[in-house]
Amino acid sequence: MAAVHRYFDNLDSEKLETALAMCDSHVSILDEFPPHEWHGPTACADWWKALNAYDEKEGIAAGAAALGTPWTVDVAGDRAYFVAPATYEYKQHGKPVKESHAVFTVALRRTDAGWRITDWTWSKH
Repeated sequence: MAAVHRYFDNLDSEKLETALAMCDSHVSILDEFPPHEWHGPTACADWWKALNAYDEKEGIAAGAAALGTPWTVDVAGDRAYFVAPATYEYKQHGKPVKESHAVFTVALRRTDAGWRITDWTWSKH
């Protein structure tokens, strides 16, 4: 869980390097905004750039996401699987929006440097 939180809690322009360091050498990401998928060694950084471009285009600002108590944390050897409810609050064109039934799902791999994220997906209800 610490690896997931180290990634998720540092998704901020000022702390982004900490988050990106939690990504494995090859990552796959699925998210709700176009192009919806990112793959490869720069997937985490590419996703971040795409998120910022999307937010700017859609008039989204002041985003804050939070994870709830995990529903699933399974560890089997050097692999792990994590699922937790999540919320995302932001302003779109100045109006508050709250996604309160999202799910953050993560697959991880234990490396010599510690747990690293290999895949993640954000799904909203």
